Amino acid sequence: MDKFLIIMRWVSPAAIILAFLVLGIVFEKSVLKKLKEITERTTWEGDDLIVDSLENVSTLWFLLGGIYLAIPTIPLPGSLITVIHKVLIATFLGSATLIVSQLAIDFIQLYTNRRDSSATLTSLFEYLTKIAIFTLGGLIIIQAIGIPITPLLTAFGVGGVSLGLAFKDTLANLLSGINIILSKKIRPGDYLQLKSGEEGYVVDVELKYTVIRQIEGNMVVIPNSYILAYSFTNYNLPEKQMLVPVQVGISYESDLEKVEAVTLEVAKEVMEQVKGGVPEYEPFMRYNEFDYFSINLTVYLAVLDYYDQLIVKHEFIKRLHKRYRLEGIKIPFPIKAGYMTQKNGQIEKLSKENI
Repeated sequence: MDKFLIIMRWVSPAAIILAFLVLGIVFEKSVLKKLKEITERTTWEGDDLIVDSLENVSTLWFLLGGIYLAIPTIPLPGSLITVIHKVLIATFLGSATLIVSQLAIDFIQLYTNRRDSSATLTSLFEYLTKIAIFTLGGLIIIQAIGIPITPLLTAFGVGGVSLGLAFKDTLANLLSGINIILSKKIRPGDYLQLKSGEEGYVVDVELKYTVIRQIEGNMVVIPNSYILAYSFTNYNLPEKQMLVPVQVGISYESDLEKVEAVTLEVAKEVMEQVKGGVPEYEPFMRYNEFDYFSINLTVYLAVLDYYDQLIVKHEFIKRLHKRYRLEGIKIPFPIKAGYMTQKNGQIEKLSKENI
């Protein structure tokens, strides 16, 4: 009889735990599935993120709830029950912290994509977001299980000053990275050119470095503090579309009105037919210099992205050269004529530039 009572004391809490586990599985397989179908039909993308985040943790929460309700029915010492309660609370709050962290990053990414299609979440910003949420979640967990957090905060403050002095270069790069992100002067996907000569597309802003991918495919890793210490050019700000000047020289015998008409006709053709050009853009040109052997002019084209100027300039020069030859428009070039002279019985080779 005593054995039967002992078994029954354990059967009841086990049944409660099993029942809640089954409820969790049913909730995830049916209720969450139905909610997911409903959210897919809504225009707001945030509800999809919320439902997806609950998909992997709802069963765990039901199980924790079942254990919490079953504990009082189990013949255990009071001190052990208290420890189990604290473990359950810490597990629940820890899983909730993970969900909040992921949701925060997902919502920030969703917001940045809506505000600016070229913006993406950097590794540094993701890292800082997780650190902030995990720190807050950890303090809440510590407080919930009965440990005072005031001494910990004091210790963190003193330790933070010591770490800051020990890792001042790392801290400088970290603060520079935060400044880069908050200023929005450099974003992933932007084409950047530094004063020191490095250039390429920004891949990511990390804890200490900004990673740039060159056109050749190589990665350039630059300290964040170095970027802020020197000037740089962002070819994606204020917008990705940009003007591309092309220098041309024509002979002094040319009909300038005809040259202008032919040049603009070719430029408009390139804008409309070459990928990367801006079809609605009206190219223009300006004569700007009487040079030694040519009249120089500048043609202004427009491209959708910095990299597009390579193919656009290539096609424009090729087509313009062909058209100039058909129209009899000459592109002059300096000529060096060599001749021989004799001085003091020695033959010297001289050259003279004919202008």
